[in-house]
Amino acid sequence: MSSVSRELLLHMYRRMILIRRFEERMYELYTQGKIVGTIHPYIGQEASAVGVAEALRKDDYVTSTHRGHGHTLAKGLSPDRMMAELLGRATGYCGGKGGSMHVADVAAGILGANGIVGAGLPIAVGAGMSSKLRKQDRVSVAFFGDGGANAGAAHEAMNLAAIWKLPVVFVCENNLYSLSASFSKVSSVEDLSIRAAGYGMPGVSVDGMDVVAVHEAASTAVARARSGAGPSFIVNRTYRFMGHSRGDPNHGVYRTKEEWESWKKRDPLILAAQRLGLSEDEQKALLDEGRNEINKAAEFALNSPWPDASTAYTDIYV
Repeated sequence: MSSVSRELLLHMYRRMILIRRFEERMYELYTQGKIVGTIHPYIGQEASAVGVAEALRKDDYVTSTHRGHGHTLAKGLSPDRMMAELLGRATGYCGGKGGSMHVADVAAGILGANGIVGAGLPIAVGAGMSSKLRKQDRVSVAFFGDGGANAGAAHEAMNLAAIWKLPVVFVCENNLYSLSASFSKVSSVEDLSIRAAGYGMPGVSVDGMDVVAVHEAASTAVARARSGAGPSFIVNRTYRFMGHSRGDPNHGVYRTKEEWESWKKRDPLILAAQRLGLSEDEQKALLDEGRNEINKAAEFALNSPWPDASTAYTDIYV
């Protein structure tokens, strides 16, 4: 029997819808030339961010990746200021200077998305060390992908966290591809969670499309970390429905349409709606509610001012 109440599941469903609608609107704005640089859509992976974030307190820490909008929104950041940041506006969380891959809000525990693969893990361990030295019970979560799991910094971070029994939860979002490199070709093991044994910490692999399964695994790991027992490693088996970034053709080059369609049948929003027993009309109402909120966020961002030129050399180091 699930430990998740219907009220919590409905809340998580709404939060996943918010992320989905945010990413869809972001994609539209990018194609219209409103967002510069590149974007890495999180569509399909919403259950991973939401399931983990709902196991955290507001003062807990999170480090993210280049595909980080879902993590920040799941942790509670405002879609208004998030959208403004992506559009480079002064009202964004980093004054428009961080953009898509470097959103941060230290006050909310978001220690930053990161364009460097695997770079968030050592930062999360540093935050965990801070919590331990200060005798706080704040937990630090490091999100990273299957590609990041093979980075040297990841191994060092996990080993150090285990040695010092730091309050860190390592969350690998295995969406099967590091850009276009198939996970099966770059990993010596099929289940990344078994690596946890080498660090002396618990490891578990869960269905990353099922927000309830993710939440239950995260709740266990967070409770262990908060109690002082040390870190854990969670692998959320998930799938991105869009390409790695805007320039990725999505399917037909390195992954088949059949594979994509089989994963689409397990859309985390569909699974949550089925578990809730929502009718088509109820689902549409909630989806429309999310779209309206994100459209307002986009309007806020588009009407926000650009950063003043006088701020060009502020926030360089801090």
